[in-house]
Amino acid sequence: MSQNEAPIIVGLDIGTTKIAAIAGRKNEQGKLEILGFGRANSSGVQHGQVLNIDQTIDSIKQALENCYKNNPDLEINEVYVGIAGHHIKSLQTRGDIVRQNSDIEIQKFEVEQLVENQKKTFIPAGDQIIEVIPQDFSVDNFQNIKNPVGYMGVKVGATFHIITGDKNAIRNINRAVERSSLKTKDLVLQPLASASAVMSSMDMDSGVAVLDIGGGTSDLAIFHEGILKHTAVIPFGGENITDDIKKGLGVLKTQAEAMKIQFGSALADETKANAYITIPGLRGLPSKEISVKNLSLIIQARMGEILDFVAYHLKQVGMDSRMLNGGIILTGGGSQLKHLLQLTEFVTGLNARVGYPNEHLVTNHIDELKKPMYSTCIGLILKGYNDFDNKHKEFETSFVKVSVPNSLKQVVTETVNEPVVDETPASVPVSERVEKLKGSGFWDNIKMSLVDLFKEEDDKHIG
Repeated sequence: MSQNEAPIIVGLDIGTTKIAAIAGRKNEQGKLEILGFGRANSSGVQHGQVLNIDQTIDSIKQALENCYKNNPDLEINEVYVGIAGHHIKSLQTRGDIVRQNSDIEIQKFEVEQLVENQKKTFIPAGDQIIEVIPQDFSVDNFQNIKNPVGYMGVKVGATFHIITGDKNAIRNINRAVERSSLKTKDLVLQPLASASAVMSSMDMDSGVAVLDIGGGTSDLAIFHEGILKHTAVIPFGGENITDDIKKGLGVLKTQAEAMKIQFGSALADETKANAYITIPGLRGLPSKEISVKNLSLIIQARMGEILDFVAYHLKQVGMDSRMLNGGIILTGGGSQLKHLLQLTEFVTGLNARVGYPNEHLVTNHIDELKKPMYSTCIGLILKGYNDFDNKHKEFETSFVKVSVPNSLKQVVTETVNEPVVDETPASVPVSERVEKLKGSGFWDNIKMSLVDLFKEEDDKHIG
């Protein structure tokens, strides 16, 4: 796939503390080149939900403006948007269909019909189905089939993981995006987007939990044997830690955030008992001495609460350390707290590591783009490319030439660039060589729903 054939896909992460817009395009090796990057402080969003649409629009426009400053050649019309928040829920269902002709092989349209039937599942009034994800299939008496196409049988069935959200919360996101002169290409659950950016196919098979610690919520996705087993939204994130510090130590919110980042630790035992931070006094008041130990005790208490939720959800679905050989991957802005990995391992009993979206990016990008806080945005772009590769949606592929701006490239000090070695035998066709480099095939593995959420009649005339 040459660059002229590849669309530019934009991920828009509408978070509680930040809004980020990243534009990317796959190169001939199947790696993402970031063509534009913009972020802005988020206003109007609390705990992952858009509460003030006008403030959210202003923040989205600011992020887009910064993206255009970064690369004036870009033209952004459609975006993949992440969704999270307290209103997100999930349930397990079972569905079966009896085939009209059992003498022929199961066809793809029959599987799609099985998925479509699940969209009629009863859910509480005011909620809407976001995703219908098949977990495993059965054909007659054969169980645990990953893909039933090509099998023969009378009855085909599956277990499903259905994710729902509040209609008004979904509508508010859609309105904020549309009034920012954009079109929502698709709405994607944030923990799945983040997971796709930091996981490999090996992680999915061995079993892994991905915890995306955002500003307003912490999002959990659990995988085992290539199947999404469970998702959950934990109603606490980095903002809660900052508020705890502000109230507990009697400081301003900006001071609390700065102390958390610069001096905070998720393990109070790892801090010095005699270390203090001096906070300037307000309007002539005397300066204040803050104990680093007390700061870390506050952080540990809230992070321990978040991880207790993780341990609870792992127990609910029977996923312990013997089942999740890949351990737990921490990502999102809150994952970079000092000593968080040690606390995670202590509370959950799982090996822990920080997940970076590096694997899918070309190597010459600035370090800022490789931070865990941008995992969701990178995952949204990957979702877009999965839709493009599988022809799930229509994409415009004739673009003016847009190249990676110098501001997003690392300064190269070496005089000689080492060639990238592709160990695929030269006899393998180019199409297969590109396929090999595409990455984990995450979105194919969880078989995302193809439904477009934004064709509701009552939203058609929103300006």
